[in-house]
Amino acid sequence: MPNLFLDVTRLLSRLYDGLLPTGVDRVGLAYIDHYGARARAVLSERGYCTVLSERHSQMAFEWLRTSQRSKKNIKKLVAISCLDALRQSKIASGFLLHTSHNGIEFPRFYQALQKRNVDVVFMVHDLIPLTHAEYCRPLVDKAHATRMHTALAHAKGVIANSQVTLDSLTEEARRVNLPMLPSVVAHLASGIKPYKESARIIPTPYFVLLGTIEPRKNHWFLLHVWRRLVEQLGSAAPKLVVIGRRGWECENVVDMLERCAALKGVVIEEASCSDERLRNYLQHAQALLFPSFVEGYGMPLAEALALQVPVLASDIDVFHEIADDIPEYIDPLDGLGWLAHIKEYAQPESPARAAQLERVTRFREPTWARHFEQVDNFIGSLGA
Repeated sequence: MPNLFLDVTRLLSRLYDGLLPTGVDRVGLAYIDHYGARARAVLSERGYCTVLSERHSQMAFEWLRTSQRSKKNIKKLVAISCLDALRQSKIASGFLLHTSHNGIEFPRFYQALQKRNVDVVFMVHDLIPLTHAEYCRPLVDKAHATRMHTALAHAKGVIANSQVTLDSLTEEARRVNLPMLPSVVAHLASGIKPYKESARIIPTPYFVLLGTIEPRKNHWFLLHVWRRLVEQLGSAAPKLVVIGRRGWECENVVDMLERCAALKGVVIEEASCSDERLRNYLQHAQALLFPSFVEGYGMPLAEALALQVPVLASDIDVFHEIADDIPEYIDPLDGLGWLAHIKEYAQPESPARAAQLERVTRFREPTWARHFEQVDNFIGSLGA
C-alpha cells in the first residue's frame, strides 16, 4: 500500500468552532479510525498546505478521535504545522485522501502536493449546488463548480458515495468538456457508534426528522403536515422530534418552530443532540421521516435501517439505491400521502409498519469494512 495522507483541515476548523460532526465530518473521522495509524495529516489554507510529521500526525489524529478537541490543542497543532512546513521533504510516492469538499478548488493545493510526489484522491458527496442551486445559499453553485472542475483537472481519482452522485459528476465533466477521472462508488456506513439500548425518552408514539435544517430537507412541508395532524387528532397526535442544527435559508421553518401555536409541545427541536441520545431517539421511533427533495447519499436512511427502524422516505433515486424496496416511498410534495402514512405508522398495531419491519431484515447494511475494501482496491489500481 502506498503512503497515505489525510486532510484534516475541515475537521479541525469545525471542532474549533464547537460544532457537532455532520455526515461529512463523520466520514472524515472514519477515515482517521481506519487509516490513521499509518497515515500522515495534512493542513491546508487557501491552497497552501503542510504535511505534519509522523509524530505530530498521530497527535492530531488522537485529538480528533477523543475528547481532547480543545481550542488550545488545535492552536498548538496549527503552530506545530507551521514548524513542520519548514522541514518539508520529498516522499517516495503517495496519495492524499480528501474526504470533504473544502479547499479542493485551488490548483496550487495539487501542485504543492505533486512536488512531494503525492497525488490527490477526493471524495464527492454531492453536486446539489450545481443540479439544484435553488436549495443552496447564493453563489454556492459557482464555488462548488470551481471545486469540482479544479478537482477533475488536477486530481488522480474520485471516490463517490453513491452511483447517483457519480453519475452527476460524470455528467458535469461531460458538460464542461473535462475528462472523467478513474472512480469508485463506495457506500457510507453509519457514523453513529453503538450504544446499549436505554429507556425511551418520550413515552408516547413519535417520529424522527434528522438533518440540518435547510430548504432541500423539506422541513417546512413536514411541519405543515404535522399541523394538520394536530387539527385532526388533537392530543392524540404523535410527536415529531426534529434533530439537527438550524442551517441557511430556513426562516420559514424557524417561524413554524417558534411561532406556530398548534405545534407547541408536539414538535420537539433537538439542535445539539449527542450520538447516544440520537440513537435512543431512533431506536424507539415509529419511523424515521426523510422527505428530502434531493440527496447525494442520505446517511440517516442507512442509520435507521441498520437499527431496524422503519423509514418513510422521498421517492428519489439515491434512496432506492441504498435501501431497495424496504422503506415506504412517498413523493416529497404529496401532503396527503405523508399524512396518511404517518397516521398509519403511529398506530400500535400498524400492518404497514409491521410489513416494513419484516422487509428491514433484508437490509444489507453498508459497512466501513466494505467501504475501505473498495477504497483500498481502488488506490491499489491507481498505484499500479
